[in-house]
Amino acid sequence: VGVQFRNDNADVSLTHTRGGEALLTQTQAAAVVTTAGLYAESEIEWSRRLRTTVGVRGDVSRYAVTDRLDARNSGTRFAGLLSPKATMVVAPWNGSEFYLNAGTGFHSNDARGTTIKFDTNGSPVDPVTPLVRATGAEVGFRTVAVPRLQTTVSLWRLGLASELVYNGDLGATEPGPASRRYGIEVSSYFRPTSWLTVDGDISKSQARFADAVAGSGYVPEAVDLVVSGGLSIADLRRVSASLRVRYFGPRALVEDNSVRSDATTLLNLEAGYHVTPQLRVSVEIYNLANARVSDIDYFFPSRLPGEPLEGQEDRHTHPAVPRTIRVGVVVGF
Repeated sequence: VGVQFRNDNADVSLTHTRGGEALLTQTQAAAVVTTAGLYAESEIEWSRRLRTTVGVRGDVSRYAVTDRLDARNSGTRFAGLLSPKATMVVAPWNGSEFYLNAGTGFHSNDARGTTIKFDTNGSPVDPVTPLVRATGAEVGFRTVAVPRLQTTVSLWRLGLASELVYNGDLGATEPGPASRRYGIEVSSYFRPTSWLTVDGDISKSQARFADAVAGSGYVPEAVDLVVSGGLSIADLRRVSASLRVRYFGPRALVEDNSVRSDATTLLNLEAGYHVTPQLRVSVEIYNLANARVSDIDYFFPSRLPGEPLEGQEDRHTHPAVPRTIRVGVVVGF
């Protein structure tokens, strides 16, 4: 049994600027979001071959918004959800087991949308649902039957009552239609020695809006393929290190999949040395290859000088951080 509490206080604005000078403020608001959760879980081992886990979680949220441009959009709203979950694990052989997970959860929407009554043009709009229901299930198989090797294969499904879609004019996400996701994941960890680990993961998924017809309804920015892997060294003569690569495949930027992003590959390095049992120094190098790739891409209309007043549809990219080095010192006592 446990409880959680969190409070976020944020100022959010979207401003049209030129040369660092503010020309027009589109949105400006302050939001205080307070959340609390209570959860309980019970696990029963019925036999050496069968165990189950059941749980339930209750969440309540309070949204207090102060809109500094339109006081009509200010206000306070409360929301709550109850989320049951269950797991069953069957182990027919030593070192291997099948598992089944199912349950519900949620994602939250932008706090400003929970109290909104009028858009930036003054037209009436409906507020969004603060907490959106998510329903998921997973079936999988994991094994350590091969010495020093652990492998997991799983099939999963996730349904969202409302998908978050990016709105370039607002600089924020807004609710979209319901969506369905399906996928398969494979992960393996191999430990040839006591100090070296080799791991790899691959995930292939499909994300579609629930009411879409065949060949359309792609969820923009939803990643289809993710591959990651690495080498890790632990406690080898006081040295620990890891070299990891992450690959995000091309993804649809519009619902008909006619515009897609480029792939993104990043290489990261981390190393540390225990000077004494209580003192450790470390260095992290993010984007080791200094790849010029994007963290995320969007496709929506915008206007540059000389372009039509209605704007022109094009890609908008947030670039990945260039090669970055961080040095740290950790002291234990």
